[in-house]
Amino acid sequence: MKPEFYIAGRFAFKQRAASKPTFIVMVAVAGIAVGTAALILTLSIVNGFASSVEQKLISFSAHIQIRQPDEQLFEERHGDRAKIADHPNISGVSPFLEKSFVLRSRNQGKEEAWRSKPVLVKGINKEQRKIFLSQFLRQGNPLLPDSGEGISLYAGETLAENLKLKVGQRVMLLGLGGPPSSQKMITEDKSIVDLLSSMELEVCTIQGIYDTGLQEGFDDFVLLSDLSALQQRFNPTMISGYDATVYHQEQLSSTVKKVVDNLGFPFYGYTIFDRYANLFEWLKLQKNITPLLIVTITIVALFNIISTLLVLILEKTREIGMLSALGLEPGKISRIFLIQALLISLSGIISGNLLALTLSLLELRFHFITLPEKSYFITYVPILIEPFDYAVVSIVVLTLTLLFAFIPSRIASRLKPGIALGS
Repeated sequence: MKPEFYIAGRFAFKQRAASKPTFIVMVAVAGIAVGTAALILTLSIVNGFASSVEQKLISFSAHIQIRQPDEQLFEERHGDRAKIADHPNISGVSPFLEKSFVLRSRNQGKEEAWRSKPVLVKGINKEQRKIFLSQFLRQGNPLLPDSGEGISLYAGETLAENLKLKVGQRVMLLGLGGPPSSQKMITEDKSIVDLLSSMELEVCTIQGIYDTGLQEGFDDFVLLSDLSALQQRFNPTMISGYDATVYHQEQLSSTVKKVVDNLGFPFYGYTIFDRYANLFEWLKLQKNITPLLIVTITIVALFNIISTLLVLILEKTREIGMLSALGLEPGKISRIFLIQALLISLSGIISGNLLALTLSLLELRFHFITLPEKSYFITYVPILIEPFDYAVVSIVVLTLTLLFAFIPSRIASRLKPGIALGS
């Protein structure tokens, strides 16, 4: 072992009474540990929050949607679906059908009353419905009945609360025949008979209630149904578009452009980030605050290590003078305190990593911290444990600590033996 490492270890962790390191070193290690843990937890929470909301949005409309202009319906073709699936970044393709209605439900209480609300009914296939309901179904049966009587619907919890919906309840959907019919009813002078004859009426059953936490525009608006049942009742063989998921999200823009080019006119496509741009801008704002927090915590840790080394230099002034008198070069004395900073930093960083990991696992297991779902779309603090975040924070803290430890180490190397021994 080199003399510098031995002396640095003795200076930093010299055994005192009760076999404990010096108090100042313990404070320095604790400060770096807390700072490192705070940085890691900040990144884990911010990334976990963004990932949680993103996954909920994707559950409604996938990474990519392919449609035709004016959201008009078109016939599902296996050739079009194959062209989408042929792209190497596409992991799955599924058709969907969307229709707008007014949902009416009867509240059978002391005073029987009807409640109404505009809704969007989205028909998806069995596989997509199974994936969605396995995550978010709160009440009801994920398996649709085989009786064929009416259309079964899955309502969001917010919508169910507003209209007092219950599993098994019968409701009514009212809608116009489609976009062309709706436009004619608005622009032309039609009688009430024509209006009623153009309306689509369907009695449906609430099969289940889901809850994603995305209340406005999602859980209070979207009803899920079986694609084939919706097609059979309203628009046989017709769909609104295709949902597509990808392997690599960073390639979304190029993927949607290539897919649309392969399909040709009149198809167009957009990504989940385009459709919900406002929400993702809000998430980006949350991430933009992270660098400020990281800089603040890092500065505190740096001043902590600088002050610690300066105090240790004051404590070891006579020892530094003796080393100089024995012929130890100033460069080696400076190296001793740099190594001392390295040992203290490594102890603090390792402790901080363990502290952050322990707190993260405990929060993921027990959910100690809850959040108002109406404001944050989630009921508890989401944490995403990424080894990359742990590695980056550790390397940055270690590098900056050693960089700023150069100042007190140079001060120690410039002490004159006569002055140091006489202090």
